[in-house]
Amino acid sequence: MKWWRWLLGWGRVVVWLVMSIPAAVSLSRLAAGQVHVADLLHGSGEMSARLVIVALALTPLRLAFPNAGWLAWLRRHRRDVGVAAFGYAALHTALYLVDMQTLSNILAEIGAVGIWTGWLSVALFAPLAVTSNGYSVSRLGGTWYVLHRLAYPAALLTLLHWVTIHNNALAAWVHFTPLITLEVYRVFTIYRAKQQPAA
Repeated sequence: MKWWRWLLGWGRVVVWLVMSIPAAVSLSRLAAGQVHVADLLHGSGEMSARLVIVALALTPLRLAFPNAGWLAWLRRHRRDVGVAAFGYAALHTALYLVDMQTLSNILAEIGAVGIWTGWLSVALFAPLAVTSNGYSVSRLGGTWYVLHRLAYPAALLTLLHWVTIHNNALAAWVHFTPLITLEVYRVFTIYRAKQQPAA
């Protein structure tokens, strides 16, 4: 059996194993006392943002490269990527709560743009993660697609959170600019297709 046939058969397992590696490494280092909670905050948040970017970029990439088999394969696992993005966001939030130690410390800075944008993005991603399964798609019908459009404002909030929480916003823009470019291409492609007269 060729390796790609095996990969197709065990695709979901492979995708989850790959996405779990950063969390497993970070948590094992934390358990061994090699790093502190604060040291893992940025990495977990950055990993969540990267997976959000991948999940949202798959559709415009598919439009740009319709014959790419690997994109079609990866797009079939887009929901898994989205759920993993929320998992890293939840880990990021948990590490933040542990690092802040007390409720008063948390409430003291909740009004800062870099903080409330993070909380709101997690709140928007939560229902998307819960409904990223076949049962929810069948039960919600067309409402499922409307609900999952929340991924776009959630991604924007993630960008704002990243930009405002750090003094150097360059890394955030380096990560999100390809996604923004792809989404502009997607909108342009759809608009152009609608403007063409029917054959």
